[in-house]
Amino acid sequence: MQIQLRFFASVREAVGTGQESVSLPGEVRTVGDVRSFLRSRGGAWAEALAEGRALRMACNQQMTDAATPISEGCEVAFFPPVTGG
Repeated sequence: MQIQLRFFASVREAVGTGQESVSLPGEVRTVGDVRSFLRSRGGAWAEALAEGRALRMACNQQMTDAATPISEGCEVAFFPPVTGG
């Protein structure tokens, strides 16, 4: 499955990119799975998307939680709870 990723504020700064297109393995089915998949990259990815770190998530520009299913071509975004203008 191919999806679009977006990263904002401190998450973007930590991982060094604001967006990317990624092909996901079949077992990645939810927004939480996407977060885990990205953490598996290690380094800055593991730190920025760490399990206990407070992050907001969105799927197709709608606020969501980790259990939200993803679909082909969707956009998943990660950002800190408070962002500036």
